[in-house]
Amino acid sequence: MSRPILISDCDEVLLHMVSHFADWLDEEHRILFDLGQPDFRSALTFAADGGPVPEEQIWPLLDGFFRSEMHRQTPVPGALEALGRIAEIADIVILTNLGDEAHPWRVEQLAAHGITHEVVCNRGGKGEPLKAIVARHGASRSVFVDDLAVHHASVAKHSPDTIRLHMIAEPRLAAVTPPAPHAHMRIDDWPTAATWIIEQLRDRT
Repeated sequence: MSRPILISDCDEVLLHMVSHFADWLDEEHRILFDLGQPDFRSALTFAADGGPVPEEQIWPLLDGFFRSEMHRQTPVPGALEALGRIAEIADIVILTNLGDEAHPWRVEQLAAHGITHEVVCNRGGKGEPLKAIVARHGASRSVFVDDLAVHHASVAKHSPDTIRLHMIAEPRLAAVTPPAPHAHMRIDDWPTAATWIIEQLRDRT
């Protein structure tokens, strides 16, 4: 009999990223990241003059962080324990928006924190790769967790039967980001989320 599946994002769901990214930007590039702004395009400014960082520079900065600074990232409180509970009844896959070249880095990083589940890398919307993961596992039920509304919209389009949980682990971002319109639920802490996810994944037939 097929098992249900949890498909989870990594950054700001399982591991904190933006606070460490902000520290690195300040230390290495003299760029300030206002975590009270929900959009990178308005949140990043040059410390010297307060001017906005051009959008075309943001992705290279993110790429630089993931290439050299992933060791800074720390687990979200309760995430490891929650995955342990969920793994008793379901398969778990980490679907992360990094290029394929980063797959070994992410696998090693997560394993160092005790997270050894399958990792799938992806660029762009997560709906189609999630649909493929669910089909490959032959999952009876599926739950998706992510911090970005755009991915909930993508999953709603391509895998509408998947139950969608919006989670933002960074409190400063969570405070200024509304619930994703295409998510079924918004929960920002893992102890509460784990109980809700398990309930969604249980076979009710």
